[in-house]
Amino acid sequence: MNRTAPEGYTNVAPWVVTDDTGALLDFVAAAFDGEELARVPVEDGTIGHGEIRVGDTVVLAFDRRPDWPVMPSLLRVYVPDADAAVAAAVAHGARVVTEVSDSAWGDRGGRVRDPFGNIWWVVSRQEDVAPDEAWQRMSEPKYAESMRAAQQTLDAELSGREQGLASAPLRPRD
Repeated sequence: MNRTAPEGYTNVAPWVVTDDTGALLDFVAAAFDGEELARVPVEDGTIGHGEIRVGDTVVLAFDRRPDWPVMPSLLRVYVPDADAAVAAAVAHGARVVTEVSDSAWGDRGGRVRDPFGNIWWVVSRQEDVAPDEAWQRMSEPKYAESMRAAQQTLDAELSGREQGLASAPLRPRD
């Protein structure tokens, strides 16, 4: 595959549009050990461009104009320790959406909503699990409950329902 992105960037990069990009950059630095690369103010006092590196990905951001719709993002971030990163996010103003738990596919993670409305799926890789084993594990109560809780809590958060919906995944036919 030909490399099309500049060195240090990935081919796909998330843009986060928020009402306070400066505070978002500070949050990501504190919660997920991000390294701020750019914070460019513009004449009207807003941030016209911001960049922060988390691991191998650069997250781009800028301030929303008052007449633009609110556009919260849903982002996944791999960290060395999901429990510690969720605790750090909460310490910096996030709210837990989904408690940290183990998944059938070898990740440990949970979700938080940051002070700007974005939802972060915060995960750490615990083990490499072959697809066949992951599907077998999905029938184990521990992993089935983790999947159900992940679906229900996200659905409740996004829909506003008191009790979110969940549906068991179906294994693709070979």
